[in-house]
Amino acid sequence: MNASLSNKYIEIQDVVQTFNTKKGPFCALQDIHLTVAKGEFVALIGHSGCGKSTLLNLIAGLTMPTEGTLLCANREISGPGPERAVVFQNHSLLPWLTCFENVYLAVERVFAKTDSKAQLKTRTDAALAMVGLSAAAQKRPGEISGGMKQRVGIARALSMEPKVLLLDEPFGALDALTRAKLQDELLQIVANTHSTVVMVTHDVDEAVLLADKIVMMTNGPAATIGEVLQVELERPRDRVALAESRDYLQYRKAVIDFLYTRQQHVEKTAA
Repeated sequence: MNASLSNKYIEIQDVVQTFNTKKGPFCALQDIHLTVAKGEFVALIGHSGCGKSTLLNLIAGLTMPTEGTLLCANREISGPGPERAVVFQNHSLLPWLTCFENVYLAVERVFAKTDSKAQLKTRTDAALAMVGLSAAAQKRPGEISGGMKQRVGIARALSMEPKVLLLDEPFGALDALTRAKLQDELLQIVANTHSTVVMVTHDVDEAVLLADKIVMMTNGPAATIGEVLQVELERPRDRVALAESRDYLQYRKAVIDFLYTRQQHVEKTAA
């Protein structure tokens, strides 16, 4: 990561998130303090129920914190905005529209007031090309694979030229080979766009491969940030070369130790 980049592009200060439930208040997150540098790739990792997606939704502005403040580029996050694009595990494509039309909707929402229709089309074509889907532009979601659907979701997010890309386990439902291919493509896309990325993942190897910083969450309820691990692996990264890297294995061991020794999680089964 470039040391000259601002180290406080996203700031999360004293954040608490409590939800009202039928059983009373439920504290999902407490005492959250985190900064993300411009151009940094941050992975949020932890066991199920630790509030990873809740924290991502707060950064996206999809929910508001019970207490505390979130800032992006020195402006308070008070709702969703085109400078923060979200890609979910469920691609959320409109099935009656083509891949092109699904992306075009996002482009039109952001740029319709400043661009001509020809320019909107050019932006849409460029976003699909970035994820290798130019040939599938006129296909509908039901005609393409799961991996391709996720590429459309990523293209839709990138088409808005966001300053921050928020990813909620975007590859979680894919088979291992497709997942690996999209991880490699994401590395290349982020290198080209210099986007600031915050990604939720359950996958230790994914976190170490992709991230500059791994934020490890304690178990919920009332989850908080247990540890932050700086990943000092040179970019560009190659998964085959890293498989034999002593540094890679040490980072991987540190995350596994936190998750499965210090935050050992016992699954509760229904009675």
